[in-house]
Amino acid sequence: MSKINVNGVDIFYTDQGNGEETVVFSHGLLWSHKMFADQIGFLQSRFRVIAYDHRGQGQSEVTGPFDMDTLAEDAKEFIKKLCNGPVHFAGLSMGGFVGMRLASRFPELIKSLVLMETSANSEPVENLPKYKTLNGIVKWLGIIPPVSSKVMKIMFAESWLRDPMNSEKIDFWKSELKSNNRTISGAVEGVIYRKGIENELGGITCPTMIIVGDEDVATTPVKAKFIQMSIPKSKLHTIPGAGHCSSIEKPKEINRLIGDWLIERS
Repeated sequence: MSKINVNGVDIFYTDQGNGEETVVFSHGLLWSHKMFADQIGFLQSRFRVIAYDHRGQGQSEVTGPFDMDTLAEDAKEFIKKLCNGPVHFAGLSMGGFVGMRLASRFPELIKSLVLMETSANSEPVENLPKYKTLNGIVKWLGIIPPVSSKVMKIMFAESWLRDPMNSEKIDFWKSELKSNNRTISGAVEGVIYRKGIENELGGITCPTMIIVGDEDVATTPVKAKFIQMSIPKSKLHTIPGAGHCSSIEKPKEINRLIGDWLIERS
């Protein structure tokens, strides 16, 4: 576990495995590299696996407000500093926002792209009032129980939350969510007010796989289908019973899909 200075900000990351091919994982809003623990454990025997925390989240340095273009620039410099050649980039939600921008604007850095639970569009207007309200509460009071309960229902599939077999995992991720302090509001604003990149998708030429949970209410399967139809020769997989955090909810299915994908391209 280390930190590296990128664009004047200290970025936290883990670097495991020593394969010839490198996989970089980029997490979703409100979480950290920890959401890919199962994928890292599964892949590290065959690949070099790097997972990092976006600025303002996890263990990376907190900064003022920023947008998705800033995070894409961070990722570009991060990859250039740590990797000797193009990487397989796997991004979930916010990480997917970053991945699409990287693949479109800096194609020399991306060997293949995995997009999980993400969208190429700006945030739907109908979502803005509730997200602004939640973010205002977080900014002043932190992630208090009423907020965490609402967020958990956005982040995870209803069926997964109802399953008593997942109670320990649910408690763990509630704790992770609450560990975010009030400075997370800058990252939330970056997502709420992001610009759509629909017009850039056609320029993505690297092999691309899109994954979506059929219970994802944050970035619905329709959003994933739009990406698949817009990126030439991309592939789409739907995961039954998964919500917005499929890497946590359905690790075996995600590991199988990503593992097969990487082996085909190694």
